[in-house]
Amino acid sequence: MKDVKGKVAFITGGASGIGLGMSKVFVNAGINVVIADVRQDHLDQAMHYFEKAKKPVHSFLLDVTDRKAMEMAAEEVEGVHGKIHLLCNNAGVNILGPIDEASYEDWDWIINVNLGGVINGLHAFIPRIKAHGEGGHIVNTSSIAGVVASPGTGIYSATKFAIRGLTESLRYDLAPYNIGVSVLCPGTVATNLHESEHTRPTRYTGASDSSIREKRAMSGSRLAQVLPTGMDPMEVGEKVLRGVRRNDFYIFTHPEFKDEFQESFDEIIEALPDEEPDPEREKFEELRRQRRREAKKRAVLIGVTS
Repeated sequence: MKDVKGKVAFITGGASGIGLGMSKVFVNAGINVVIADVRQDHLDQAMHYFEKAKKPVHSFLLDVTDRKAMEMAAEEVEGVHGKIHLLCNNAGVNILGPIDEASYEDWDWIINVNLGGVINGLHAFIPRIKAHGEGGHIVNTSSIAGVVASPGTGIYSATKFAIRGLTESLRYDLAPYNIGVSVLCPGTVATNLHESEHTRPTRYTGASDSSIREKRAMSGSRLAQVLPTGMDPMEVGEKVLRGVRRNDFYIFTHPEFKDEFQESFDEIIEALPDEEPDPEREKFEELRRQRRREAKKRAVLIGVTS
């Protein structure tokens, strides 16, 4: 994926925020971009921008939790544009609030969009990328909240930690097919994430008493106060494109989190038992580590000789 010109990219959540930032950067790099989004108003705005800029972009109204719709989108993209090389599973939603006050509907909605949407994208597109045999690249959007959690982000962090783990394993599994894999972990970005509730389907609303409506509105208003101060999505898009070209596994956008990462990982190391490893267990663990090292070496070498 060093040479991206003429390649086809499919981006979920592509009509606003980080997805739109990636779309604009990719188009400028000569990539044939297809954007999918659950909001028609965002798609209309995005397509108006691309049409005015005379940039050919294909768009889909798509709910990433709908597996049939995802499969149909993949089939149509392949039919219209040919081989798909770049998949960006970016769509996501968020709410803020104590995890002990969350409802089942909150859990189901965020898990089905954030994690389920990634899974559905992988199932629909990986076989098509593998089939053409030319390699490719997948970017799954996690978050800084998928590395270090904060108060009030419990469900969101659960999905973003899951995406990070899924993506690392996927990196090893797809290396034999010359498919690179990256996990995008952005910090605060100027997106529309505070409008997540606008797209919550009725099946995930649950009880609608005034106190719950008030909490949900408060969650959106808190996010709305913070997000506008965030990084320009176009800057994130540039970092993603650079990461794809370099076959980076981690794509971080904000350097400000270094101390938090260090503190978190130091706590992990310090929590390890202060005792000698069992020799028999150590034999098994060394075999596991060796397999991981070999898989990582293959993943790192993708595209180096191409």
